[in-house]
Amino acid sequence: MPTSSINRLAAAAVLTLAASMLSACSKAAPPAPPPPEVAFITVSPTNVEDNLEFTGQVQAYRTVQVRAQASGVIMARPFVEGSEVHAGDVLYRIDPTTTSAALLSAQARLAEAQARLSNAQTVAGRLRPLLQGNAVAKQDVDNAESQVEQARASVQDARGGVDAARKGLSETTVRAEIGGRVGRALLDVGARVTGPSDILTTIDVLDPIYVSFRPSAEQQFEWRRDPAQSRALSPGGSARIEATLPDGSVFPAEGRIGFIDPVVDPQTGTQEYRAEFPNRAHLMLPGEFVHVRVRGLVRHGAIVVPQRAVVEQMGRQIVYVIGAGNKVAAREVHATSWTGNDWLIADGLQPGDRVVVDGVQKVGPGATVRPSPLADSTHTDSTHTDSAHTDSAHAR
Repeated sequence: MPTSSINRLAAAAVLTLAASMLSACSKAAPPAPPPPEVAFITVSPTNVEDNLEFTGQVQAYRTVQVRAQASGVIMARPFVEGSEVHAGDVLYRIDPTTTSAALLSAQARLAEAQARLSNAQTVAGRLRPLLQGNAVAKQDVDNAESQVEQARASVQDARGGVDAARKGLSETTVRAEIGGRVGRALLDVGARVTGPSDILTTIDVLDPIYVSFRPSAEQQFEWRRDPAQSRALSPGGSARIEATLPDGSVFPAEGRIGFIDPVVDPQTGTQEYRAEFPNRAHLMLPGEFVHVRVRGLVRHGAIVVPQRAVVEQMGRQIVYVIGAGNKVAAREVHATSWTGNDWLIADGLQPGDRVVVDGVQKVGPGATVRPSPLADSTHTDSTHTDSAHTDSAHAR
């Protein structure tokens, strides 16, 4: 074969080998993917209402223990357990035999004392005129007058005995001292009552009604440091209390704080806050647990971010912040409470920070992104939006 033909074949083989090597290299190293797109908000301080939620327990406005003052066997129980009673309604009737006999005896003693008084007054009345003619000694008249005073004192004592016996008889009928919902009967017909040590039943006043809750020690310290919040949360302050019932519905009326326990519980380090609610329909009952929300507390210059922007990682709260060159950095924050659909951030963010909201799952520390302002964000002002568009354009 001529030399020129051999050279041409060798050159063709080299070109073929080079083309195959270039093809293999192109398959091994595909082009890098574009940076992920994320939506962000620019942090801007704003005024928000604190969304403070606690677990509250319902308490009766007033609870009265019904006790018997008389002793004896219960003869009747006219009330229906769990029903509404009014002041003066009969709850129990106790056997009145002993107290009726005591009243009759007291009335007899009173009649006897009144008879002695009448006789003493008659004797004294006869002796007084005889004293002027010296028909009787003055000592006799003085003794007669003394007998009148003693008899009068005996009448007063007997009247007191009658009143006491009449009161004892009346106490065999046990009446409601206040109106409210009567509880279950602790002693029933046929049981023997020995006196005030026996509790017969209870009466709860349900309108109004109390709901008590215990904020954390940290929250209480924060409230005390802020004069405005301290005034709002004091008894009679402007703070409004909203209660959510066990079925998830909101109680139709708002309550007000009426009492703060001045004593700190040594076991929990907290104080009890008690709110008062109108409860005409008796929707809240003593012993129930409800969700309590404190309304009307405004935090000025607060920093908030959407809840979905905060990532929980091993007990820490993390947000991703877009820095220079559209690179992402993880920033640890302290989210204290919710306000609407946002987290209230106490530490970790500054005004002007760009926080990733949508696309958090696509990024990690050090990643480069293509940022765009969150379309439905209410946190981004026009200045921050313009600067964000400029950064985005440079990135592209």
